[in-house]
Amino acid sequence: MSATSDPQWHSITFQIPFASEKQANIAKQAIDVDRELQPEAVKRTLTVKGNILVATFRTLTVRLLRLTSNAFLENVDLVVRTIGEFGEDAERPPASR
Repeated sequence: MSATSDPQWHSITFQIPFASEKQANIAKQAIDVDRELQPEAVKRTLTVKGNILVATFRTLTVRLLRLTSNAFLENVDLVVRTIGEFGEDAERPPASR
């Protein structure tokens, strides 16, 4: 994680490791669905590099950077717990009765 700022924009980059590139892509797709509520004040870039989800946020205020970062990390936590709970089972066909 790194943070920088310039006179108008504040930014932070998170690098979140996953067990596989597939899981990182699942996380990206799940998080990418939600658009920013203030697109003129918050810029988000999500990419996958190998098994790493890379998220960069640029905001007009430090407060927005904090709020955006917290929301993103909550989403990552939910995705990680969901993959942990259903990841392998989701790829298996349903058991026949």
